[in-house]
Amino acid sequence: MPKTLKDEIIEQVDLLPPPQQRSVLDFARGLRTPPGAPGRELLRFAGSIDPADLEAISRAMQEGSEKTEPNGW
Repeated sequence: MPKTLKDEIIEQVDLLPPPQQRSVLDFARGLRTPPGAPGRELLRFAGSIDPADLEAISRAMQEGSEKTEPNGW
């Protein structure tokens, strides 16, 4: 019977010493949690950028996205 992916992962983790097993566990848990702050923590910043600055940023982004560099990526 073919091994499942889960079985293969468990088999490989069993071969590791405990400190490395802890690293694998921490990594796996990190994959489940998106990086960054929850949105509710960012609400305090809402409205903190001046509307004129936002307009300038928006214009710069639009102008910059229309340019190409022949030797660029």
